[in-house]
Amino acid sequence: MTEETPGFEEKPDVPSGATPDDAEPQAAPAEGAAPAGDASADAGLLAQLDQVRTALNERTVDLQRLQAEYQNYRRRVERDRITVKEIAVANLLTELLPVLDDIGRAREHGELVGGFKSVAESLETVAAKMGLQQFGKEGEPFDPTIHEALMHSYAPDVTETTCVAILQPGYRIGERTIRPARVAVAEPQPGAQTVKAEESAEGDDKENGGPDEG
Repeated sequence: MTEETPGFEEKPDVPSGATPDDAEPQAAPAEGAAPAGDASADAGLLAQLDQVRTALNERTVDLQRLQAEYQNYRRRVERDRITVKEIAVANLLTELLPVLDDIGRAREHGELVGGFKSVAESLETVAAKMGLQQFGKEGEPFDPTIHEALMHSYAPDVTETTCVAILQPGYRIGERTIRPARVAVAEPQPGAQTVKAEESAEGDDKENGGPDEG
C-alpha cells in the first residue's frame, strides 16, 4: 500500500502546454451589462411599433374618407328625393290648372254657387297646401320671365310696359314657374315721353320766372 505524503494536495490535471491560469475558472460577466441580444430585440420591437402606427394612420385616413363619401351620398340622395317629389307635385298641379281656370271663370261670372262652390274651394285649398301660388295683377310692370304677352297696345297714362289685363293667371311652386301669366300689355305712346319732357321743362322755366330778356 502506498502512503499519502502529508502536506501535499492533489491538483487537477493540467493539459500539457497550458498555463496555470487556464486551470482557474472563468470570471462571471459583470452585473448590469445588457446582453447584445436584448438591444437587437428592442430595435425590432420599435420597428414593429412604427409599422403598426403607420398602418393605423392609413386606416384612420381611409375611415375618414369613407365617412365623408357616405355623408355626400346621403346628401345627394336626400336632394334627389326632394327634387323627384317637387317634379311629381308640379306635374300633378300642372294637370289641375285647366280645372282651376274653369273655377276662376265661374267665379267671375257668378256661377260658383252651391255644392260646386264648396268643391271648388276645397280643391283650391288643397292646391295651395301643396305649394301652388297664383300670380299676375293688373298694373304691374311687364316681366318677360313670368309674363306672356298675348295682346299689345299703347296707352298715354303708362310710363313703361305694363300689364293692363290678366287674361290667364300664372302659377308657381316656390321659385319655379309652372305657367306664366298671360296678359295684355300697354306701352307708352311713341313721342309721349318727349312731349312730357318738354312740358316739364317749360313748367320749370315758368316757375323760375321765365327766360331772361336781353
